[in-house]
Amino acid sequence: MGPDPEKDSARGLAQMEGYLLWNAEAEEARRRARRFTDELPWLTTAQREDVERVYTADRAAASRAMFVRVSVRAAELRGEYSERYQRLRRRCVAAAVVCAGTAGGACTVVTYLAR
Repeated sequence: MGPDPEKDSARGLAQMEGYLLWNAEAEEARRRARRFTDELPWLTTAQREDVERVYTADRAAASRAMFVRVSVRAAELRGEYSERYQRLRRRCVAAAVVCAGTAGGACTVVTYLAR
């Protein structure tokens, strides 16, 4: 089977979304770091840069860990819901078969009695 343009597009969009989300998170971390160091006016320029770098790195690590947890949980939920869907689907098919069998049996009885 050849490449699937629809799947490739979906994958590309998901990657782009991830890239944009991560860049927004990184910018938010830098903004918070600057705001934090603005509250410490006695820092030298070098100290301010160090604090901002450490703060940003810490925030990035926390964000990365959160994204991993969310991703793992999403995969777990996808598995759980797929399993539930399959179970529900089997039940619906079984119910449809029983209903069709019952209707067919009723029609046979009515036809037999009408003779």
